[in-house]
This record gives sequence, structure tokens and C-alpha cells, in this order.
Amino acid sequence: MVRAVVLPAAQAPLELGEIDLPEPGPGRVRVRLAAAGVCHSDLSLSNGTLRQPVPAVLGHEGAGTVTAVGEGVTAVAPGDEVVLNWAPSCGSCHFCARLGEPWLCTEANAASGVPYARSADGRDLYPGLGTAAFAEETVVAERGVLPLPAGVPLTDAALLGCAVLTGYGAVNHSVRLREGESLAVFGVGGVGLAVIQAARIAGAERIVAVDVSPGKEELARRAGATDFLIASDTTAKEIRKITGGLGADAAVECVGRAETIRAAWSSTRRGGRTSVVGIGGKDSQVSFSPLEIFHFARTLSGCVYGNCDPVRDLPVLAEHVRSGRLDLGALVTDRIGLADVPAAFEAMLAGRGGRALVVF
Repeated sequence: MVRAVVLPAAQAPLELGEIDLPEPGPGRVRVRLAAAGVCHSDLSLSNGTLRQPVPAVLGHEGAGTVTAVGEGVTAVAPGDEVVLNWAPSCGSCHFCARLGEPWLCTEANAASGVPYARSADGRDLYPGLGTAAFAEETVVAERGVLPLPAGVPLTDAALLGCAVLTGYGAVNHSVRLREGESLAVFGVGGVGLAVIQAARIAGAERIVAVDVSPGKEELARRAGATDFLIASDTTAKEIRKITGGLGADAAVECVGRAETIRAAWSSTRRGGRTSVVGIGGKDSQVSFSPLEIFHFARTLSGCVYGNCDPVRDLPVLAEHVRSGRLDLGALVTDRIGLADVPAAFEAMLAGRGGRALVVF
């Protein structure tokens, strides 16, 4: 039995308890978690914004040590340090094999719909986003783990599994920020802070961070923001003023609200690029007139997992960590225990902090 945070039913309060975790079968890997980040996507799974079979153990941003492997596993061995991969690509579907876009793999989230453990009272449990990182240990498919490159602290490496890959990818693969350009970042949570660091590493001349909370200014500036704005109805106008009247070259929206998506798009120059990382509700609508779409010639695109291939991008991020360019610890605002996960959810709802990290 291992301790875990369980979502017992859709939109129900989280519960801390013990679960019965099986030994890994063929092609499966058991991992003892060192740390797990509390991501807004976990909140979206718990409140029904994203679909997830229940009861479930949430948590998808994690790192730990392999304790056992099932028959046929060759990529890792007991004792290896790994990062959990919540969207492992199959390598053979249309998006993987034909398009080279593994972040859109049709099988990436298949594991979340298959029971992986049992609750103390014998109910089947499902792994949130296929990983179930809010537990002392988890069992995932072999392709659900990535060997951790040398020189990266295991605890902070959990952030590489979602926030950092997403933020780095949004900057480098989605809006494709170039040296000397300007970037507006809407939402200074864990992903937003990763976006800011990635923009700094990419050589952005101006990085404008936007958030509803004044308390996030220090976090944003430490990460590399040159400017900070409190979100308002005039945010887009203020960003154009900061950028010489033109607007930012690119914007990354990390909130998932119709209002901030619209503001991010409006804050960019003619021909600017906006990437939406935040996950919003299916009933929200963003409106544009045909004339402004033609006139401004801006690009608006979605961004899944930073449009990253973790196998390709994780070693690049590890090198940034080793060189000191990327500071994983600066993304963490609170180091907590498993019992504190519900409180971390409440803090996200209130718009406080950057990334809470469960440390085992």
C-alpha cells in the first residue's frame, strides 16, 4: 500500500488515503516519486474542465527513481532516475509517423482510461493523465518515463515533465521567438514563469509579464521579465505603449480565459504571433471581426505540451539547467507534502503563487 491523493468522484473534494499499487506487468515500470508539481491541468481534471475517469489519482508532473520493471522493459532499469511523461507518443499514428507531431499523438492519453491500481476499499483507480503522480509511487508504461539526464537535481526535475517543457516549447516551437524580439506573457504561474525564462534564454529584448496579482511581480522579474502589468481592460494598449506603439512581436497566454486570449492577441503587432497554452472551458467564446483578422494579419494558435517532443527537448533543457541559464528552483513558490495538495488547489483558484511542488 502507498499513500496517494484520490479524486473519489467528479468535482468532489480530494482525499488522502492508501491505495493498493500492483507490481509492474509486461512493458510497465514502477517509480518511487521524489517530487510532483501541482499543475492547473490537475485542477481542470478535478473540476470537470478536462475529462478524466474517476475515482482517480491525479498529478502528472513528476520525477523519481525506478524501483521495478516488468517483462520486456529495456529503456530503464531499477535505480534509474526518470521524469514522468504524461503524453507519451506511440510513434506510429498519423501525427507521429506521417506529420512528425508527437505532441498530437492519438494514443498519448490512452492510459488515463485504464485502471492501474485499487483503492483501500477495492475500487478500481484510474491514473490522472496516465501518470498518477500525487502518490508515493506509481506504475506507468515504459514510454511514460524519460531517463533524467545527468546533472539535473531529481526533485526539481519534476518541473521538466510539464511546466518547463510547455513553457520552453511555447516560446521555441509555437511562437518561435527570435533574438531581439518582444514577448508578452499572460499569467505568471508555473508555466508562465517557464515561458519568461525561455524567452530570456532565447534573447528577447522585452518581456512583458501580465497577471491579476501584484504579488507576482517579483517572481516575474526574477525569471527575466523586463516589465510587469496588472491585468486590466487597457492591458493591450499598455503593451503597445511599452513596445513603441507597435505591439509585442509575440504573446503566450497561460490562463485559458476568453478575455486573456483576446487581450494577448490584441497586444501583438501587425503580423504578430499568439500561442494559447492555457486550458479553458468548452462554452467560452473568443470573438474577432473578419476585418481585423485581415488587417492585422496576426496568427493565433493552440499549443499542446509546448509542441514538444520530450525525447528531443529534454536533453536541451538539461543543458540549460547545467549551464545555469535555466533555474528550475525559481519556478517553485511552495514545497509541500501530499496532504497539502487540496490547499494548493485553493491557492491556484485564488490566483496565488507560482508552482507548488510536492516533495516526498
